[in-house]
Amino acid sequence: MSSHQGLRRKAHFLGTKIKNLRKRNNLISYLSMIENGKRVPSERLLEIIAEIFQKKTSWFFDESLDDEAIDTAPTAAVRGMPLEPGFLFSESLLQLAIPELLAQTGTTGRQFAHLLIRAHQEASHNRFPDIERAAETVGKKQFPMHLDDLFAIARDLGLKVRWFDDSTFEDKGESDQPLNTLVRSFFDAPNMVYVNRELEKDPARLKFDLANHIGHMVLHGGDGARAPQVSGGRVSGRRHDSESLNVDAKDILYAWRDFECSYFAAALLAPKTPFRQFLARQAYAIDAGDKIDLTKTLVMRRMPSVSPYPHWHYFDAYPPGHLRAVYRGNGIPLPWGNMKLVSDPCQHWAVFRMLNTRSTEPSSQISVLRSGDDKRLYCCQSIRSTDAAGNPHVLCAGVDLSPALVAQSIDPKRTIDMIEASCNSSGGSGPIPSEARKQLESISKILNIGWIEEGAASDATIICQRSSSCPRDKHCLGKAPSKLKPQIDQIREAVLSA
Repeated sequence: MSSHQGLRRKAHFLGTKIKNLRKRNNLISYLSMIENGKRVPSERLLEIIAEIFQKKTSWFFDESLDDEAIDTAPTAAVRGMPLEPGFLFSESLLQLAIPELLAQTGTTGRQFAHLLIRAHQEASHNRFPDIERAAETVGKKQFPMHLDDLFAIARDLGLKVRWFDDSTFEDKGESDQPLNTLVRSFFDAPNMVYVNRELEKDPARLKFDLANHIGHMVLHGGDGARAPQVSGGRVSGRRHDSESLNVDAKDILYAWRDFECSYFAAALLAPKTPFRQFLARQAYAIDAGDKIDLTKTLVMRRMPSVSPYPHWHYFDAYPPGHLRAVYRGNGIPLPWGNMKLVSDPCQHWAVFRMLNTRSTEPSSQISVLRSGDDKRLYCCQSIRSTDAAGNPHVLCAGVDLSPALVAQSIDPKRTIDMIEASCNSSGGSGPIPSEARKQLESISKILNIGWIEEGAASDATIICQRSSSCPRDKHCLGKAPSKLKPQIDQIREAVLSA
């Protein structure tokens, strides 16, 4: 075997490692062909690269990725993992493979689009200045925006509004439990908006739907390529005019258009600067929009886009365990997904607790999240609500507290350890020690988020992703289930140790 062939066989993480080094040292991308697996350097060239970056040549072939990967977007909120060889993830191959992957796994185009859109949101910190500018141009940053103002904007854009009468109906779809469904409104090209009279009873939702269709007119010229606006119904959601088992490209287009128009509507009704000032006066209460006819959903989704503190997350959860919307600022793990139910979710997340109560009052919670050796500290405010079709769901907005502690020269690990120790001594939930409570009260005032102080006055709790891997000293299930290694791994280890 030639030395070059030997290099190729050992070059599994070579491209990723060189990319990390190049980005860490701000070098130009002349090494990109090596990074992408299209070229393997000669031994001499690799020696030169190793010398430049002060690495041993053996480091490139040790089958590990100990060094932290560098995101292509330096400000990305959620990091991905390096996948090698890179050429297998080229645009052309993915476009060939993805439709078959979705068809074989039963994943709808709309579900897949939601995952892509969420990743795009998280990489962009849920901030899209071009859509903001489009909304501000139309709305002139007026705040609050009243119904009459929206009808006037619609008229100026040439939109005509027609009303229709329709009530809720049950739609089982792919769920075992039927959900109430209400078609709120839809757009008919080139300029007609049809609105359900049921929305006349709810000015906040009527304002949102009108703003949403105004967004379609402004962003897409009213071409009509979008889905109806529906509350309730199918959790996984295919396009409402499609029953095909095949992936439809329109599913993905319509999902993206829904997101764009929804973001536009939020920016029109809650322009960045005045809405940030409003939230500051309300200490970021999740139900603050009730005072000015804004839905709780809009307020929750808008917080990460306008707050000067970037480390937010939110969930919109439907029973028994589906996420209709999620934004994972700082990469918070998910308690469940939007494709299938999880068999052993951790029941101590605030969204689970609120799903199982009938209270409609906001509730705050400080949580220590354990995932392996990684520990994080979060605070959230949750509220149980109903959608336009009458289905119960829980809205939850939260922040990662560690960056705020670091900004005040406080060691977050020490604070988290204090709180975790108190929780463990009380079975998993317990009072926050006075030193940590004072720190959190200070952070609450600095960030002007009132529910951090509210959460600090109550018991904190330890949460995780799965009950089967509960990190509490007293396991949630009474006893941690044993974890057996796959038999193949057991055979391999037995042979090696013989």
